[in-house]
Amino acid sequence: MSNIYQAIQERILVLDGAMGTMLQRYNFSEEDFRGERFKDYPSPLKGNNDLLSLTQPQAIADIHRKYFEAGADIVETNTFSGTTIAMADYDMEDLVYELNFESARIAKQVAEELTKANPDKPLFVAGSIGPTNRTASLSPDVNRPEYRAVTFEELRKAYKQQTEALLDGGVDLLLVETIFDTLNAKAALFAIDQVQEERNLNIPIMVSGTITDASGRTLSGQTVEAFLMSISHIPLLSVGFNCALGADQLQPYLQRLSNETEFYTSAHPNAGLPNAFGEYDQTAEQMQELIESYLKENIINIIGGCCGTTPEHIKLIAEVAAKYKPRQAAVSI
Repeated sequence: MSNIYQAIQERILVLDGAMGTMLQRYNFSEEDFRGERFKDYPSPLKGNNDLLSLTQPQAIADIHRKYFEAGADIVETNTFSGTTIAMADYDMEDLVYELNFESARIAKQVAEELTKANPDKPLFVAGSIGPTNRTASLSPDVNRPEYRAVTFEELRKAYKQQTEALLDGGVDLLLVETIFDTLNAKAALFAIDQVQEERNLNIPIMVSGTITDASGRTLSGQTVEAFLMSISHIPLLSVGFNCALGADQLQPYLQRLSNETEFYTSAHPNAGLPNAFGEYDQTAEQMQELIESYLKENIINIIGGCCGTTPEHIKLIAEVAAKYKPRQAAVSI
């Protein structure tokens, strides 16, 4: 695990692009999502991308391989919704451990295979820990502002199970990402800290928030600086932002973050803003140009892509990132 600390000092690390965007290319049907094992499952399963680690593992492995071959140093596991809270939508809470374990195992197998072929460039797997579909800070009911759909303790338990399964599956680091509510993230970080203590481990942790609109705040109302303050209580490998915005809209917030933190910084923006059909039109060449402005400003240590990005985007991002030195940060290992 400590290898990533060495690598991040030597170069700008490249994170992969969107898993969902790549899976859309397969155009999987309900039957494909179900596979043989879940062909008689009582709930609709189409759209449960995490389940594909069990029913279409070859597709997941191929996507990881394409991102590594495009130049990614780190790929994320296919576990963005891998908690009992998110899986309740599909009545699949009982499968959470297996989903996370298998997703981690698939990604790690690809990483080890390619690292063996090129030992000079170690490859890493980040356990993707999404925000869940509930918020601990806000009420989903405008008529009941005091109501919460989830508690901190429920989040902690769900994140602890996910963390344990990801580690058992072989991930090198953990990525708490797309944070729209910092209280959810604090539950995840608390759970990770518990697992570290129980297992006597030191796990590199990436934290990535989401600026939801031009206000420059997260959904739960925090500014860049407030978000950073809220999650800086435990040692992190990196802190950054992803999703919601394209690279150009995200840059001023990354600049502020870079100025304020001693952690390494990360960004994986969308391929621009969605069009009227919810699709992303920004080409790999356009995104490369915007990302290069991050590199010229020296505000980033880990760079990748979120919604709408593909191996084509990551290939050009990796090419331009290789030309620049990484931002210096004071992180204790």
